[in-house]
Amino acid sequence: MREQNYGRIVMTTSSSGLYGNFGQSNYGAAKMALVGLMQTLSIEGAKNNIKVNCLAPTAHTRMTEDLGAALPLEALGPELVTPGLLYLVSEDAPTRVILAAGAGGFERAYVTLTQGDYATGLNAPEQVAARFDIISDRTDEIVPEMGVAQGMMELTKAHKAHGG
Repeated sequence: MREQNYGRIVMTTSSSGLYGNFGQSNYGAAKMALVGLMQTLSIEGAKNNIKVNCLAPTAHTRMTEDLGAALPLEALGPELVTPGLLYLVSEDAPTRVILAAGAGGFERAYVTLTQGDYATGLNAPEQVAARFDIISDRTDEIVPEMGVAQGMMELTKAHKAHGG
């Protein structure tokens, strides 16, 4: 892919990894790991026009058959996920996208970071507990371009707290 300066990679993740599902801890962990792999490969492949994405399908497969009456399996044909996959491998594909797809519906999932707050000192655990609503507030949350954004955000808070 690097030599031809072009490539498209789509990994199959799952709502079990993105949001959790009872009884699927090992499966969920593996599927969320693919999101982390996508994040890094998309950064590394950018200079060579290699687009890397994840697809989180909801479709009638052998794995979902055991869910029985929990899902209307007749409405979850794999062909209803295919348009999303085709876009993710197209010439105009985005990169670093988690696309959820099923029953003809398409959604985008994100890994985000809130603005948070700052807490230090001997009572920092108590500060975190007292400010947890502020820390959790999704107003102005971001989708970081790279993992270093978290550290930079934290250092900025520390700098401001110390009069910088």
